[in-house]
Amino acid sequence: MTVRGLISALTQQEDLNFLLTNRIPRAALTRFMGWFSKIENPLVRDASIACWRMFSDLDLSEARKTEFKSLHDCFTRELRPGLRPSDPDPSIVVSPSDGIIGAHGAIEDTELFQIKGAGYSLMDLLGDPQLVDAHRNGRFVTLRLTSSMYHRFHAVSDSRIEQVTFISGDTWNVNPIALKRVERLFCKNERAVIRTRLASGEILTLVPVAAILVASIRLHFLDIVLNAASRGPTVFPCETNVSKGDELGWFEHGSTIIVLAPDHFEFCDNVREGARILAGQPLMRKPA
Repeated sequence: MTVRGLISALTQQEDLNFLLTNRIPRAALTRFMGWFSKIENPLVRDASIACWRMFSDLDLSEARKTEFKSLHDCFTRELRPGLRPSDPDPSIVVSPSDGIIGAHGAIEDTELFQIKGAGYSLMDLLGDPQLVDAHRNGRFVTLRLTSSMYHRFHAVSDSRIEQVTFISGDTWNVNPIALKRVERLFCKNERAVIRTRLASGEILTLVPVAAILVASIRLHFLDIVLNAASRGPTVFPCETNVSKGDELGWFEHGSTIIVLAPDHFEFCDNVREGARILAGQPLMRKPA
């Protein structure tokens, strides 16, 4: 068995996986990773990326650059132009990021699910009664980014970003093993609630959720880094118009984005739990 195969087999053991990725000083390790990943030393960079490859299916063939200054530079890499085109149909809401589709479906009044049988409330997630009412009985989809994926996220439709609320919190792992064991996990982790309004007037909300080793969430339109040093909830009013596919920001490691949409939106045929999706591919459709 290869080293990668052995590591994979060990981490598939749920108790061991949960112990290694959660029963550790999560916040301290995350702060350390934020510092360590920015070291611009060729030996540190090369050893870190080699170790990363050993633990994952990292593929840098799509990256815009072939040389990186640091591990952080590799984490937040851009792709070559044209690799993530957005579906041009104006009725289509596209995926904001590469990811693995997790729980999705109808919001039951104000309750949604991180996995089957494990619910949480819109109020706990969003902390905004008006936004809760806007998404009551709506639609939700959870997109999980693994550590090796492209970490930037994009506008899902032509829209106006009206407000961002940063909510400080923990840094639990967001893999399926942790989602089964930690109640209301998404409501406990650091997250940014991005309220957008489509040209047709509907509110659509993106919730990037940070996780262990995620040193920060960067949003271009705020020109600010949201991390453990940002105490929340902090509300940032915005009036920023974006076009479908515009880059909004990035995670500094793998994590999760929850997309909330109105009740009359329908999921596209490619949306199935466990399926992989790329930024720009169809996610939901607004009926004519």
